[in-house]
Amino acid sequence: MTTTQSGRSAPVSAPTTARPAWPIALVAALAAGAVLVQMAFPFTDGGTLALTAASVLLLAGAALGHAFVAYGPRAALSLLVVAGGGGLVAEVVGVHTGVPFGDYAYSGTLGWQVGGVPALVPLAWVMMAWPALHVGRLLGGRRRVATVLVSAWALTAWDVFLDPQMVDAGHWTWADPHPALPGVEGIPLTNFAGWLLVSLLVCAALDRLVPASDPLPLLPLAVYLWTYFSSVLAHALFFGRPPVALVGALVMGVVAVPVAVRLRHRAGRRVRRR
Repeated sequence: MTTTQSGRSAPVSAPTTARPAWPIALVAALAAGAVLVQMAFPFTDGGTLALTAASVLLLAGAALGHAFVAYGPRAALSLLVVAGGGGLVAEVVGVHTGVPFGDYAYSGTLGWQVGGVPALVPLAWVMMAWPALHVGRLLGGRRRVATVLVSAWALTAWDVFLDPQMVDAGHWTWADPHPALPGVEGIPLTNFAGWLLVSLLVCAALDRLVPASDPLPLLPLAVYLWTYFSSVLAHALFFGRPPVALVGALVMGVVAVPVAVRLRHRAGRRVRRR
């Protein structure tokens, strides 16, 4: 393995031995299952516990499965410990102290809890930290600082959609939701500041523990783009939050749109080569 001028390890060439296709197909099936589940959300007032749990479990499974298949067991374990464990610690501290997100409480509607935090919550960190990491690597040009900053933004921006949906569904409440991001009433700015801080730590650790490699990891990027476009559509047309759809489209679109453009250009180049 060689080292680039940016201090990052250059990707190692993949072995010539062909890998079986079924493991990645199984991971893709998990992600596709989550998409089908999420398509039912608008018809259940934001999702029942069963749908919410199924969505989180399927996408977390897809993230861990992709990490395992594409990068090996160490990457999957790193994702689980850093994003899942780190997210859990941040949430437990947050619920009991108000730091770093602000003063909030879970209502008990998301099922079994650990330290006052629903077990689904750290899995939600897992399911989106993995796509966010690859968004950062694609747009950051494999420069470590740029990768971490973009990844943290990508992960935090998702919460612009998530928090209003979950608050409206009654899954958690804020003691004082002011001041709020314009158009995202009911969610304090401290929440997004806390998300950005935790995301920076999580993404920095993942970027160091999981080596960058080729080829381009399409599955996590596709999950991120689906989350972006489906969230805009759902808040605009089904959840009664058009301002959230607009603000989220701008905040998350800062990274999602360039990802879509990059993937489109790469697909076009491949077609021309044929």
